[in-house]
Amino acid sequence: MLEKTIILKDFEAVKKFVDIANEKPYDIELLSGKYVVNAKSIMGVFSLDLTKPLVMAAHTDSHAELLRQTAQFHFEPQNKK
Repeated sequence: MLEKTIILKDFEAVKKFVDIANEKPYDIELLSGKYVVNAKSIMGVFSLDLTKPLVMAAHTDSHAELLRQTAQFHFEPQNKK
């Protein structure tokens, strides 16, 4: 299983992410706090607080293509000094 922190900033980002998720034959979920939704459901994704980073959980061992396709959404927290 792959877990990656992502951020979906606007409607277009959500639509593109859901389209990518729907191309995959395996389950992908988005986690926000105690909430877990199917990443293939646009309504489910919009039910989350999109002002905060989300955790993408993909139930596959073959995730290189998914990482490449979702690279624009990856969230890397700023290092605090």
